Amino acid sequence: MVMEIATQVGNPLIRSSSKDVINSKNKIVQKLVQDLTDSMRHHELVGMAAPQIGKSIRVFVTEIRKTKLRKSQDVDKLRVFINPKIIRRSKEKVKGWEGCGSVASAQLFGMVSRPKSITVRALDENGNSFTLEATGLLARVIQHEFDHIDGVVFTDKADVSTFMSRNEYLKLQSKK
Repeated sequence: MVMEIATQVGNPLIRSSSKDVINSKNKIVQKLVQDLTDSMRHHELVGMAAPQIGKSIRVFVTEIRKTKLRKSQDVDKLRVFINPKIIRRSKEKVKGWEGCGSVASAQLFGMVSRPKSITVRALDENGNSFTLEATGLLARVIQHEFDHIDGVVFTDKADVSTFMSRNEYLKLQSKK
């Protein structure tokens, strides 16, 4: 089911640390994964965390694909992260543009410096443990969504001098 991005900056839930999932195979968690996937796709996002739809639990999904804002050929399949832990971050950092559905309904973008690569351990939608090494956009999206389950928003890490509206961001991207 498509859910609205109900939790915007200012709502205390977006700033709270989420609770671990006890049973990843229960129907509530399975429905949440489906709702996150449907909502992420509907809202043209490449990642979405449970707190964004009002659920304070440690679950997020990613799917790197073309969207209205992303024209790149860089793609990655749908991934589900339950109780994720980032177990390694590279020392090398890279800057990249980020926006967020929970920040002024995705109307604000800014430049954020993040580790270039990470290793994350989590459970998938079937409750199976996996470890993933990620670089590039996937690493950025995982870190962004991981921040959400820890109560952190990208604006906390962004260079505020780079903030721009969605319209200005689109103009900048069209010049590339």
